[in-house]
Amino acid sequence: MKSNIKALVAAAGVAAFAFSPAEAFEAGYAGTASKAGGLIGASAGVPPPGIYMFNQVFTFQSNLTGPGVNAALGGNTRVGAQSAYDYQGFLFVPGWTFLGGTYDAVIVQPFGQSSLGASLAAPAAQFSGVHNTYIVPVELSWKLGTSGFVVKSGLGIWTPDGTIQGPTGLSNQGAPFWTFQPELIVSYLKDGWNLSVALYEEINTANSISHYTSGDIFHADFTATKTFGKWTLGPVAYYYGQVTNDSCAAACLPFTKVIPGLGPTGTLLNTQRFNVWALGGLVEYNFGPASLSVWATQEISAKASNPAALTTLGSDFSLIPKGSTVLATLSYRLIGFDEPAAKAPMFHK
Repeated sequence: MKSNIKALVAAAGVAAFAFSPAEAFEAGYAGTASKAGGLIGASAGVPPPGIYMFNQVFTFQSNLTGPGVNAALGGNTRVGAQSAYDYQGFLFVPGWTFLGGTYDAVIVQPFGQSSLGASLAAPAAQFSGVHNTYIVPVELSWKLGTSGFVVKSGLGIWTPDGTIQGPTGLSNQGAPFWTFQPELIVSYLKDGWNLSVALYEEINTANSISHYTSGDIFHADFTATKTFGKWTLGPVAYYYGQVTNDSCAAACLPFTKVIPGLGPTGTLLNTQRFNVWALGGLVEYNFGPASLSVWATQEISAKASNPAALTTLGSDFSLIPKGSTVLATLSYRLIGFDEPAAKAPMFHK
């Protein structure tokens, strides 16, 4: 079976938590539903009609940074946040077109473990479980003539079906709220080049237990690779940042910390804005029936803040992880709709 999988991951909004989801949204430092850099190596293209599968694993090793290092961690700059994830995904390309674009759909099930080092604010913690399922019911890809430019748009949905535990539902890998993730990918795909930028944003509903709503997270992933025969390599980068504030209405206040003389703190102890940049590289080898790619990045800048906390409390407790990622993807075609079924071999005694 032939397998042209160069654009396979393009359709897959494949991602997972970059570190401890249990503390990410409501305990002082930032978290995301999608792994930062989740669409590195992807493009706006779509592979030939068929059903594809991909297996991805990654490790993220970091230390917490930001103004909360002094306010919340007592100056301890070595509080580590680590995670390791494995996720299984399927890409469906039925060969349909709509509004002139090629249709595909994706489903991904992540599994992971995370750990957080001890600090003045909390003891060390480690946990593992099932992360929320990621579904992309529709993506459409348009080729702009013969220019080599391709545009893709779609909508991903993180469903609250993971391992949900604890008083606010955030003490394991799952999260008790929905996350909607619109995406836009623009690519130049010609002469072996993949010059792509993938833009996507996480929009969260309220936590069904604590009623706390985390702010929107914007992602931008950059790929600039060239294929030489079976090899593909080149530089990659990503950015992600919080672009709207968290919100905590009256129903959420009983779940937040109470400070004598001030009362419930609401969003004051949590990161409200952060910006993270990372640089790295990607290498891929196409075996024919399957393709294996590995990319690695180092975060070179990570800043976090909560201006309201500094004004009200005199201290900013914002934290953000800053570290490195190594992610590997094995992708292959299970069924090709554009190819005749293979005949069963004949055996003779």
